[in-house]
Amino acid sequence: MPGWLVVLLAVAGGLTAANLYYAQPLLPSLSGVFRIGPAAAGSLITTTQVGYVLGMLFLVPLGDRVEKRRLVTILLAITAVAMAAGGSAVGFPMLLIAALISGITSVVAQILVPFAASLAADHARGRIVGTVMSGLLTGILLSRTLSSIVSGVAGWRVVYLGSAVAMALLALALRFALPRHAPTTDLAYREVLRSTLGLVRTHPVLRRRGLYQVAMFGAFSAFWTTISFVLTGPGFHYSAFGVGIFALVGAVGAAVAPFAGRWADRGLTRRMSGVAFAVTAAAFAIAGFGQHSVILLALSAVLLDVGVQTSLILGQHTIYQLDPAARARLNSVFIATFFTGGALGSEIGPVVHRAGGWTAVALLGGLLPLLALLYWTTDRAPGASDSLART
Repeated sequence: MPGWLVVLLAVAGGLTAANLYYAQPLLPSLSGVFRIGPAAAGSLITTTQVGYVLGMLFLVPLGDRVEKRRLVTILLAITAVAMAAGGSAVGFPMLLIAALISGITSVVAQILVPFAASLAADHARGRIVGTVMSGLLTGILLSRTLSSIVSGVAGWRVVYLGSAVAMALLALALRFALPRHAPTTDLAYREVLRSTLGLVRTHPVLRRRGLYQVAMFGAFSAFWTTISFVLTGPGFHYSAFGVGIFALVGAVGAAVAPFAGRWADRGLTRRMSGVAFAVTAAAFAIAGFGQHSVILLALSAVLLDVGVQTSLILGQHTIYQLDPAARARLNSVFIATFFTGGALGSEIGPVVHRAGGWTAVALLGGLLPLLALLYWTTDRAPGASDSLART
């Protein structure tokens, strides 16, 4: 793969995935604009992630059935329209509908990752997937900062309308830059979906890696959905701009993605997965004890992002080896599974915060990676890396 194409795929993944997270730092503002409570505002994040799960289950498998460049262009065009509708919303229900549609079509990011894996040479697949994922994850993390800054300067609607323009431009760029990539199966759409479910039964390691990420992404979403309420509340009184600057420190964690890809190439998947779970649990311990210190909260955010991203990259590298002809379908199951955990974390996080404060959120967030670590100890695969034949 030429270097410029790897960079383009990384940027495209980041810009597309960012659509899922622009609303997180805006929740306090949207609560006031639409006169709704924090829990109702948090449903915007949940709706977006539910849409993403639906897109992963019903659209991403088409990456094995339909020519990828054409599929990517169509989905980005729909995303642009949905984001424009969100920026023009006159009521919260309209914003929820736009969020659902944009969540469904923003799965373009997860079509591009297995696309990159298919184009990469075997010996460099982990490194290239790690680089593309680094761009995707940087987009996720910087989305909060960008959203906060733009909304503070020009209002929350400009965040959505600006994304609509970016999606339209990205659709044109990828249309001309991506190579044509023939489908890897000629199965009918119904059979593609059926075969996707079959992969879950066939590959135990796919189930294991998915469950790991349910716990990890649930903790991740609970943290980032509630932290804006903490920072704008008593004790900090941060503005939207201040929340955005705080979110910026979490982007440091995206730097671990290329390293995680190299660890996978070296056969260290299982060992480093355990380290990732332990680091994530430690992040919430620091967050709980340091709830009155922005420095400790920032440190916990960095460690959280490092742990979650490491586990994600290692998981994707593992599942891509299961069946090269079904990478899009494997990825759809994997991402849909752990985004279900993310949706639950986004929904439960604000409820737990309202009931027990930040301490309760820290306890919830710390418990989830500890459960993943406990499950990890049951993996008796020989050697340093995950076995692809058993759990």
